[in-house]
Amino acid sequence: MGRILAVTNQKGGVGKTTTSVNFAASLSQTGRRVLLVDLDAQGNATMGSGCDKHAVIKTGYDLLLGHAPIRDVIVYAEEAGYDLLPGNGDLTAAEVELLARDDRERRLRSALTYVQNEYDAIIIDCPPSLSMLTINALAAAHSVIIPIQCEYYALEGLSALLETIEQVRVSVNPELEIEGLLRTMFDARNNLANDVSAQLQQHFGDKVYRTIIPRNVRLAEAPSHGLPVLRYDSSSRGAAAYLALAGEYLRRHQAPGHTPPETHTAEPPEQAGTEPSHP
Repeated sequence: MGRILAVTNQKGGVGKTTTSVNFAASLSQTGRRVLLVDLDAQGNATMGSGCDKHAVIKTGYDLLLGHAPIRDVIVYAEEAGYDLLPGNGDLTAAEVELLARDDRERRLRSALTYVQNEYDAIIIDCPPSLSMLTINALAAAHSVIIPIQCEYYALEGLSALLETIEQVRVSVNPELEIEGLLRTMFDARNNLANDVSAQLQQHFGDKVYRTIIPRNVRLAEAPSHGLPVLRYDSSSRGAAAYLALAGEYLRRHQAPGHTPPETHTAEPPEQAGTEPSHP
């Protein structure tokens, strides 16, 4: 049965969608069966997977409102290498219409049960806010990946997010847990970034991934080409970092018969965030 991971942070611009797309592509590269769910009305994960959000026939809106079964909504993102449940601006309407439903928090969870056994991992890209769509993601997920920039307001925002996760755990999904905190857009030359990173490790211990995602030109360019960075420039430091993240994740959840490829961990994860930003 596939593990469902919600990638979320109520603060925008922290690399949430970048992480969702590239983590999905990196897991797919290891031979895992992956489904990426775009639950953000901006549709950036859909576009970053090589699918035109304006051209898709059905989206998460149709799924959540019961207009289409999940298998009719899922498409294969050929350029990215994984299955995609696309999203676009229609999800804004879903946000409103769900409020009238008695089972509004569990619509996604119910839908995913029909395909969960077909995937090794289901990754949900959440909106950058606490919304009914985010609640649906947290209600469906086994665990949460939190991308976080090591900057001044990071810890304050993280505290609010953890309170939200605890509320969902108590009221909707008692199995929900923190999968890991991922330091993104990291520049080791920045003293503040290093200070915040140290605080995160002090407070959360091994919940903080050893892998660090650096600021990287290729990583920033890839979405404009509708590609994960692994498909855009597999030799870039951004691609190496997300492959390292996939390797670290798989080691945490090692299944019999599965061994992460050596290439995923050839570079120590910490080094991914300690060099100057360049392609």
